[in-house]
This record gives sequence, C-alpha cells and structure tokens, in this order.
Amino acid sequence: MMRENFFALYNTMIDALPGGGVIESVLSGERWALAESSAGCALAMMTEGDSIAHMFPEGLSGMDIRTAAHAIKSWNFEESGLAIAAVNSVYNTPERMEALSCYLPYERFYTDGIDFRGKTVGLVGHLHGPRNMRQDAKAVYILERSPQDGDYPDSACDYILPQCDIVLITGSSLVNKTLPHLLELCKNAYTVLTGPTVPMCPELMEHGIDRLAGLCVTDQDGLRAHVVHGCHGSPFIFGKPFVLIK
Repeated sequence: MMRENFFALYNTMIDALPGGGVIESVLSGERWALAESSAGCALAMMTEGDSIAHMFPEGLSGMDIRTAAHAIKSWNFEESGLAIAAVNSVYNTPERMEALSCYLPYERFYTDGIDFRGKTVGLVGHLHGPRNMRQDAKAVYILERSPQDGDYPDSACDYILPQCDIVLITGSSLVNKTLPHLLELCKNAYTVLTGPTVPMCPELMEHGIDRLAGLCVTDQDGLRAHVVHGCHGSPFIFGKPFVLIK
C-alpha cells in the first residue's frame, strides 16, 4: 500500500522555498551534482539510478526553480540530485546562512556540543565524526549501502537504529529516498542530517531532525572545476559549513 505521507518532508522543502529564481546550468559529475542558479550555487550527492524516466525530460537548465523543485521527488536519482542541488542554491546562500544559522569549523561543525559519553551511535554513511566519538561512545555502528570492512549493510538499519541514542545521517539519503524511513527508525534518537546535500531549511526539523549541517558555497568557480574533473577531497574547501540546531 502506498504511504500518503512518504513525500511530506520533500513537500516541506518545496513549500518553504524562500524566493525563486531560474536554474542557469546543471552538471552531473562523477561524485557530485552541481546546480548554478540566479540565487547561487550548490551541490547534492551524485547518486546512480537512471532507470526511471525523468520527470522533466528536457532537463532542468533554464527552468524556474519552484517548478524544477518538484523533481526532488523523482525516482530517477540523477534527476533528483540535480533538483536538490538547485533547491540548495536557494536555501544555502551566504545571506541566509549568516541570518539563520551558526558557522563552525569544519572539523566539528555537525557534532559540536553533542555528548557521546556512554551513548550508542549510528552513522548512516561513511561519516568520520569527531575524534573523541569512538572513545566516548558505548558503541558506534556504521551502516552503508556499499559496506567496507567493519560496516553493517544498510539493511541492518531496521535492527540497529532503533537502539541508538544518536544518529548521524548522510544528506545523500534525501536523493535515494531512504531518509523518510530512517527518520521513522530514529524517532527516539538525537538525529543529525549532514553533508553538502543538506538544504538548510528550518522547516525540515518538523520531521524529526534535530540538527541540519550543510555547505554554503563561496568559491563557485573552484567548486565547478572540482565537480567537472571528478576531484576527490571535501567540497567544503569551496565554502563554509553551517548548522541549524532545533
């Protein structure tokens, strides 16, 4: 049976868009999806999954952002990633970040002030976390779609996450549509959504997210080159990390 509220948080992202604008260009790189608009420039994780027809077959370039934003609900993950990047170009602007959120150093921005002592921690995605996390926590579980040594497969989320006190979730879960279910599993945990894919939309916290941690791009040319050439390394060197805390 279809769940009527599955796309509730995606509808929130669309409905709460501050202003509008036009998408000037989009780019699918090896690791990142990039959107440049009249509002700004932003990223989302490049996620494989092109088996479903595009919601907008002519592409998103040149489209009004408010119209293109509906593609964040697309089951074509490549289109969805580009649409989220376009939405982020409106949400994650320097002006909004200075007004709404807190800038913190990259090394600790998404976990600043969180007490891990004696807690069970879940990491959905390969998130590093602060140095003291593994020392202080009672247990740390990494859950991954492409697990490495010591990781749990993401199918273990249903078993592990309800036991966690703190859960850090990669923003790419927005693209692959796993976030709504992950938040259901984490309803008793302190939940952080983090990464360049995260829209700094305060209204998302109405859906069970306690902290949003994302990227505000300040070097658009440098970021574009980074995406075009498929460079490794953090895109945060082309911007500033910001957090919104409930």
